[in-house]
Amino acid sequence: MPLIEIADVGDARLADFRDLTDADVRPDRRGIVIAEGVTAVKRLITSPYRVRAVVGLRQRLTSLSTVDAPVYVVDKWMLSDVVGFHVTRGVLASADRLPPRSAVTLLSETRRVAVLEGLNDFENLGALFRNAAAFGLDAVLLDPRCADPLYRRSVRVSMGHVLHVPFAVIDDWPGGLKSLRDRGFAMLAMTPRTAAVPLRTVVAPRKWALLLGAEGPGLSDAALAAADTLVRIPMARGVDSLNVATAAAVAFAQLTQ
Repeated sequence: MPLIEIADVGDARLADFRDLTDADVRPDRRGIVIAEGVTAVKRLITSPYRVRAVVGLRQRLTSLSTVDAPVYVVDKWMLSDVVGFHVTRGVLASADRLPPRSAVTLLSETRRVAVLEGLNDFENLGALFRNAAAFGLDAVLLDPRCADPLYRRSVRVSMGHVLHVPFAVIDDWPGGLKSLRDRGFAMLAMTPRTAAVPLRTVVAPRKWALLLGAEGPGLSDAALAAADTLVRIPMARGVDSLNVATAAAVAFAQLTQ
């Protein structure tokens, strides 16, 4: 894999990686995905996303497989100057986003999905996608208020797994949940309510969708009403909830065992 040395911090070829502290929310960067670290970059290279460029320290770049994109070598000081913060993982890659997928189309290809309402914390979202990959979920569906799964911090926390787990937005919320029932999905809604069924007693149906809400508000009344079964994770007295990504991991493990 040919490595291209760059010595000028202002080199135009580094445009994808410049000032990344706010790049994800700038209109000129919305079509770009950024992966940080060797593990995430390796997963990006093997994902459906087309790699645009890779940049990093020589010792990090030599551990990557061949990629059909320019690979730039810089020193650690220049890398930090370009991206706008201290880079500890030593390598970054950029890629083009894929066209948005239809939730309805995605449901025709799946039988185990997570459905998220109002998750707007990028790191929780990334952790949840990592858990979804770990337990073999087929897809993740999001309501329109959820954060962007391809935001740089989400990709980083997911360890790049978000690039391999199919996802789509349900634009009609909560009305679009009907499309899951129409396709034979049993909908299980996570809630700490005492009237909910303990998770360990649930026998997973052949096709299921697990609904999860944001920390604090949880699932809306409308989302809870759309579910077939309310489920909870029994906890010690005085503890009313878990981090949403942690709760999802517990539920995924139970439902996929």
